[in-house]
Amino acid sequence: MESSPQVALQSRTDLAKYGDNALLLFTLQLRFEIEDIDAVATNSLTDSPNDKKCDLVYIDKENQIAVIAQGYFCRKSDLPSEAPANKASDLNTAVAWLLSTPVQDLPTELLRSAATELRLALKSKEINSIEFWYSHNLPESSNVNNELNAVTRNAQNAIRQHFEECTDINISALEIGVSAINDLYKSLTTPILVPEKLCVSISKGFDVAAADWSAFITTVPADWLYSLFKKYDLKLFSANIRGYLGSRNADANINNGIKRTAQDDPDHFCVFNNGITAITHAIKYDEDSQTLELTGISIVNGAQTTGAIGSLASAPSSDAKVQARFIVCSNPDTIKSVIRYNNSQNKVEAPDFRSNDSVQSRLVSEFINIPEAEYSGGRRGGSEDVIRRRTHLLPSSTVGQALTAFHGDPLNAYNTKSDIWKSNSLYDRVFNSKTTAKHIVFVYSLHEALNDFKRELLEKRNGNTITDAEKAQLGFFLNRGSTVVAMTAVSACLEVLLGQQIPDTFKLSFGNVSPTVAKSIWREVLAPIIALISQLNPAVENGIKGQSSTASTIQTFRSLVDAVKVPNAETYRNFKNKVKIN
Repeated sequence: MESSPQVALQSRTDLAKYGDNALLLFTLQLRFEIEDIDAVATNSLTDSPNDKKCDLVYIDKENQIAVIAQGYFCRKSDLPSEAPANKASDLNTAVAWLLSTPVQDLPTELLRSAATELRLALKSKEINSIEFWYSHNLPESSNVNNELNAVTRNAQNAIRQHFEECTDINISALEIGVSAINDLYKSLTTPILVPEKLCVSISKGFDVAAADWSAFITTVPADWLYSLFKKYDLKLFSANIRGYLGSRNADANINNGIKRTAQDDPDHFCVFNNGITAITHAIKYDEDSQTLELTGISIVNGAQTTGAIGSLASAPSSDAKVQARFIVCSNPDTIKSVIRYNNSQNKVEAPDFRSNDSVQSRLVSEFINIPEAEYSGGRRGGSEDVIRRRTHLLPSSTVGQALTAFHGDPLNAYNTKSDIWKSNSLYDRVFNSKTTAKHIVFVYSLHEALNDFKRELLEKRNGNTITDAEKAQLGFFLNRGSTVVAMTAVSACLEVLLGQQIPDTFKLSFGNVSPTVAKSIWREVLAPIIALISQLNPAVENGIKGQSSTASTIQTFRSLVDAVKVPNAETYRNFKNKVKIN
């Protein structure tokens, strides 16, 4: 079968429910190698009849970046040669509403919640880059590029006017058409996107080799990297998908410091900078001419060094030397490891650091006995899973987030989900000797059932079949972080639902059932609970509140669930009969 992003997208039946936003979400998943795109879609899509030209607001505090996107999917059999430029200019509307308009004046709860989170992240400097995307399935064009340049300028003006504390933020506007999507796809399947032969003059170097790899270690002139960046731009970083983050005029900004050293102190650049690591198809060194020839290049570590040098106003002095390590390897598994371990900031996610943990190893073994379920134990599946997705995989990141929320900590579950894996104290709370595969299925299926309710309410609203009571329920779910707060609240209500004390919530499960079966069990008991879900609004309006405030709201919610236990006695009893407490 032909390998292409178009073919891969067609095979992604899990994205079909998102309609014209499927391509936008697929592109986002390729760009950031997102493991659980459904969780991101549930939280980040803002597409609605009155979305003010903004289909998605994705905020990634771990990588300090926000993406504000407008999507367009052309379904004509005879595709035009370029996307409509007016769709790109529509992003100016998104800029105004998200960055400038008072939150209370925004027309939808989705936009109000997105704008609130974005502005708080800007003011607290939790993000240092904003990308405005025009995503579509047509060729890129200069007309769209001109419109996007205006979007960048307007966004910069809005930041200067309304966010004085973060005027040094890096802002860009990108057209993500067929060419860019192909490059993103190839960067996951073929790491080297610059295939040409490249020559550079060096003074010294030496070889290192092992069974399945060889490397040449040397220094290269900074002006050579400057010329590469000017010619190839982001293709240089095809195995380092985050690319260059830009520089800011602040002493604390590393990239700005790299530029200053290259310009003002070239003799010390080599000892002040960590240099680059790159993979290449072949290396040839001519000692007589002191010329190094590379066949293809992808920089897997050193994107910030290369980008900072390449974005100088003029080429730096050739006296500025950059340490460089060029690696040739024919073993695909070793190449993946080279990319992972040399790019820990961007490629190795927090769960990866626990992949060899004894608890994770035990859980992977236990999942063998769970039907239609697969658990990676903290280790992400890699590019193939991002492209095609394993049907029965329980993503590690979502599992950790769900466990943390279920066991009473929605604040960390939503705001600092990578810390669940990095912090020993947070990790040990949810991944310990008491954690079992059966309990993970119990908790994860609750998370998925709640997200299903949100999607169904959105479909009813979009189809104009939603009732007033359901509008109130949807109002809660449209707040960011609503699912994790709902999980904490449902967990707090379990003694009411089961009619007995629960000495240890880690012992709760449905037995050895699949996540699909577990979700159907939750859906039955959640139906009367969802009718009360709007009572949790105080815990999510204007962002998830502190633990004490959230606990107070949940206590009130639990009292309401207890108050309706008589009319729902049969539902509660059926649920209790399916829950194991041992």
